[in-house]
Amino acid sequence: CLATLIIMLVGDTYTLINYVSFINYLCYGVTIIGLIVLRWKKPKIFRPIKVNLLIPTTYLAFWAFLLIFSLYSEPIVCGVGLIIILTGVPVFFLGVYWRNKPKCVNRLIESITCWGQKLCFVVYPQCGSAKEE
Repeated sequence: CLATLIIMLVGDTYTLINYVSFINYLCYGVTIIGLIVLRWKKPKIFRPIKVNLLIPTTYLAFWAFLLIFSLYSEPIVCGVGLIIILTGVPVFFLGVYWRNKPKCVNRLIESITCWGQKLCFVVYPQCGSAKEE
């Protein structure tokens, strides 16, 4: 998010749209790959909508073409898009993966979350832990 804000302030909107579109296509393809892997590894689980595997496979073929073409035609834009994605890795490890965090880190994360909720009007802020209520 911080990298995107910096790019918005420094660059133009067209460049930001190019970065985000590459990231979106990458995420769409990974989602379709996940769908195919789940259909292969867990064929018996309940699925409310089941499609023929020809549809996601065809989509993946076009997706691979678009991704390879994007990497070939604009490697810098794709590289910056990948860097934007990778800026989330430390956030994931600090906020999700690291289970035994000190209380001060938990309080910091909670206050940043509450501040972000108030700033963006995303959800009704419920600051403070459940123990206080």
